[in-house]
Amino acid sequence: MTQEQAVNRKARVGVVVSDVNDQTVVVQVERAARHRLYRKVLRTTKKYHVHDPENQATRGDLVRIEECRPISKLKRFRLVEVLIERAVADVAPESIGQELVEDVQRSAARAAAEETEAAALEAPSAESTDEAPAAEAVTEEAPAEEAAEPVVAEAAVEATAEEVTEDGADAADQKAE
Repeated sequence: MTQEQAVNRKARVGVVVSDVNDQTVVVQVERAARHRLYRKVLRTTKKYHVHDPENQATRGDLVRIEECRPISKLKRFRLVEVLIERAVADVAPESIGQELVEDVQRSAARAAAEETEAAALEAPSAESTDEAPAAEAVTEEAPAEEAAEPVVAEAAVEATAEEVTEDGADAADQKAE
């Protein structure tokens, strides 16, 4: 039994579409097959969960995978090699982020200024239109007792403040009644 047995395992080549999980990547394999009746070439895709113990593959890489023993519920393939790594731009994210933040702040300030100008322009025109009589109608419908109470209370407070200083508390009580 010292000889190694040659094992025929299914091998696939595909693109990594997800590398979020630890030691697992999702590889999308595309294959083309001709339709039996219509002879049109149909492209079908299938996603495989692949065991990547060293987390070598990243999203966008072209990889070779190979069938293996079941590692988990979904993982039946393992990563053999990364054929082509995705191209990553050599740009500092801080510089892009800062410029983007400044642009967003400027546009937000402009939008706020435009909204205040629009509100200022609309305010005088709203009083001259039908909205002003509608507001008057609402106040007319309110009972006279409810409208009178706050006015009396305000007048009593003002009167008490003046009379307490001049005549004393007795004069304020008589006016409030």
